[in-house]
Amino acid sequence: MLNKFGPSSHGEAQVQYLDGDFRVISPGTYVRCAVTDARIPIDELKYWSVDLQEAYATPGAVVQRHYPGAIRKQG
Repeated sequence: MLNKFGPSSHGEAQVQYLDGDFRVISPGTYVRCAVTDARIPIDELKYWSVDLQEAYATPGAVVQRHYPGAIRKQG
């Protein structure tokens, strides 16, 4: 297995999300946000769920996934 500093290739990485860290299983330059489907560069990955094994692009995406009724659209 590779860690987050191992060799990279272009495309989507396969990542194992751990408590306070993550391990790159298959190299790539980004992962996808589980909520927004946005590309998250590996070196900018800050938010993920160990239990759900998924990444999030922003704190708002974390809240949206775990507390879907918490964010209400204004209109």
